[in-house]
Amino acid sequence: MSEPMTFALLGCGSIAPTHARALAALPSEARLTHCCDIDPDRMKRLAEQFGLQPATWGEVLGNASIEAVTLCTPSGMHAAQAIEALEAGKHVILEKPMDVTVEACDRLLAAAAASDRRVGVISQHRFDPASVVARGVLDRGELGPLIAVDVRVPWYRTQQYYDSGDWRGTWEMDGGGCLMNQGIHTVDLMLWLAGPVERVYARARTAAHRGIEVEDLVCATIEFENGAIGSLTASTAMYPGFPARLGLHGVKGSLIIEGDALHTLAIEGKATVTGKVATAHARQVASGGTRAATEEVDKAAVAPAEEWAWGDAHRTQLDDFIRACREGRAPAIGGPEGRAAVAFIGACYRSAREDRPVGLA
Repeated sequence: MSEPMTFALLGCGSIAPTHARALAALPSEARLTHCCDIDPDRMKRLAEQFGLQPATWGEVLGNASIEAVTLCTPSGMHAAQAIEALEAGKHVILEKPMDVTVEACDRLLAAAAASDRRVGVISQHRFDPASVVARGVLDRGELGPLIAVDVRVPWYRTQQYYDSGDWRGTWEMDGGGCLMNQGIHTVDLMLWLAGPVERVYARARTAAHRGIEVEDLVCATIEFENGAIGSLTASTAMYPGFPARLGLHGVKGSLIIEGDALHTLAIEGKATVTGKVATAHARQVASGGTRAATEEVDKAAVAPAEEWAWGDAHRTQLDDFIRACREGRAPAIGGPEGRAAVAFIGACYRSAREDRPVGLA
């Protein structure tokens, strides 16, 4: 059995404890040893909380005992810092988004291709039980060809949220507003489950917050390569905030994920499953012979929604990333997947600026 992979963490802000706890929950696979941040007090607090060694970024890059880094820094820094880590011989996993432009993502992809290291992008909701159910149902064709996709991220952020950091709400470091920072998780699930997008037509505005450069409301019409039509609404101005929702509708059925849980699974001629992922009603799907869908839902019952806590999906994705590094394979969510989400969001922003449909290459 190999020794745990040693990690350092860069950026000791609000998401850093989630990464630290997730790595601590993988004691046989990972060992977080160092942390660094430009704010020494913030770095000291995280170091004391998790028993880490404070360090400069240069010290981390020069430390041969550190095999991998996890980046929890502002979005606009991701590609440059990841490239530095790759060139120092480190594996890299970074918080979403991969960076704030497709061009930066491409620079990181080129650096990764020139190295023998792995790059992963945090999109942890692919590992949620409901997402696993959805992927299985679609792979088996149980919904039939998709015809419509409904994406909603009706969230709320206070003015204080945007005032809490100079980088928040800026194009340079945040890369966008409600769609790039908050909606990207649901966008990633949409692309993973519904497939590539051919064209978008979006409208965006800053509706409720002051002093920010980016949108807090966006709506888009989406044309998928498979012929499905989609609608997307994302916001950080919808008080008091509501669960994200992804609806997938085919000619034979529908599947809805809401708030990271399976809300509805309805297949033509079969009983409809509603409620949380682990509900006993899931077995109704088996009536009349739809055994495969029931089996998939039953697998998710191992970790029902009320037991699947924040951080569990981060842990699962980090575990996959470490195994990918050890096995020399691509992680489940790597650079190409991270780039795809940024490219879609960039197309929405361009469409909104130019007031016209924009295609995705």
